[in-house]
Amino acid sequence: MEIISKVILPLFIIVIVFYGVKKKINVYDAFLEGAKEGLVTTFNIFPAVIAMIFAINIFLDSNFLSFLVKLISPMLGNITVPLEIIPMALLRPVSGTASLAIMNDIFKSFGPDSFIGRLASVLQGCTDTTIYVIALYFGTVKITKIKHALWGGLFADLIGIIAAIIITNLFF
Repeated sequence: MEIISKVILPLFIIVIVFYGVKKKINVYDAFLEGAKEGLVTTFNIFPAVIAMIFAINIFLDSNFLSFLVKLISPMLGNITVPLEIIPMALLRPVSGTASLAIMNDIFKSFGPDSFIGRLASVLQGCTDTTIYVIALYFGTVKITKIKHALWGGLFADLIGIIAAIIITNLFF
């Protein structure tokens, strides 16, 4: 299996080159054109990524997240939801990296096979980084009317959080 994983990518590239030669395409020029388009795309995405990183850091440094956890925790008293998962659930739509860091802390504190570790794993899979995706991709193609996509994505994240809680309680 290890040999296959080392050989598959070079074989794939060789197949593409031979296919291009067979179709009489200048493969090298096509590669250079694609690389140029990739650089242009990176240049267009860069400001949105920097703005998003800046906004996430301000959000995390403001301690607003701990305020939200304190605000939400009384409502979750009747449900079997560990309070340590709330920051991850709130941050997941904003930043995948921040939610992964929180999940890593949960794994270190409680273990990956604990109830909260499994809940964190299921939550990571049931939700998406909605605000990040909208800021990055919509900003890159200059889409400014994001209201319906934002609310639809956040609603889907809410359903994902609820589904993660239900699924983890049912199976674990």
